[in-house]
Amino acid sequence: MRVHVVSDVHGNSEALARAGDGADALVVLGDLIDFVDYYDHSGGILGRVFGPDKVAEFARLRRGRMGPEAGAFLRTLWAGLDDAAAVVREAVHEQYTRLFGAMTAPTYATPGNVDSPELWPEFARDGVHVLDGETAEIGGLRFGFVGGAVIAPNIRRTPGAAWRAYLRTDAELTGVLAGLGEVDVLCTHVPPAVAELTYDVVARRAEQGSTAVLDSIHRLRPRWSVFGHIHQPMTRRTRIGPTECVNVGHFRRTGTPHVLAW
Repeated sequence: MRVHVVSDVHGNSEALARAGDGADALVVLGDLIDFVDYYDHSGGILGRVFGPDKVAEFARLRRGRMGPEAGAFLRTLWAGLDDAAAVVREAVHEQYTRLFGAMTAPTYATPGNVDSPELWPEFARDGVHVLDGETAEIGGLRFGFVGGAVIAPNIRRTPGAAWRAYLRTDAELTGVLAGLGEVDVLCTHVPPAVAELTYDVVARRAEQGSTAVLDSIHRLRPRWSVFGHIHQPMTRRTRIGPTECVNVGHFRRTGTPHVLAW
């Protein structure tokens, strides 16, 4: 049995259409939306709406310590639009139409933090399964899927925001993970809270990992834990007890899926 696993697609529908080639199934671990393109500032939703100069300034602020400046700058941009939420919704819907259309059957997908999971059921179809807090049997193994990322302690959810990342507290993730039961493969967007898996060597900072995912690995002892979220991790893989933990890669840039075979 051969399963291809990808994460952090960020709009790369062309590579996504090829990701299942030669595999019995494709697993997608979220971040389908290309919201901010840090390589091409004219790309992504922000580039399309506000232009490359504004995105360049946001990227400069974002490369800092995620202080209030980046958030305040983004809120100022959205405030200049008559109906910012409608603009984002249209752009996201357009991207999802293209991205879900590129998925080959069978695909099993869970959302990342740069996703709008409330829209996903609209795009599920025969052979394309949308899963979050659910399990699926693939090739005789039980796969458990949990989407979203961890909300950092210094981040507040803003009511009425034009767009809201899919974030959960670790307590919320603990409850969802507990509901999976025993699994052979744990599929999450966010990595376990292990320093070498959460440190981004390009951004030069530690991103938020999940203690709930780490606890579940210790408790469930799955064969594999696969995840994304960190684009340039210090370490792509490590072992926790019997579990091989793998960051499956920044698919937007690599276009290459990770292979699970048994």
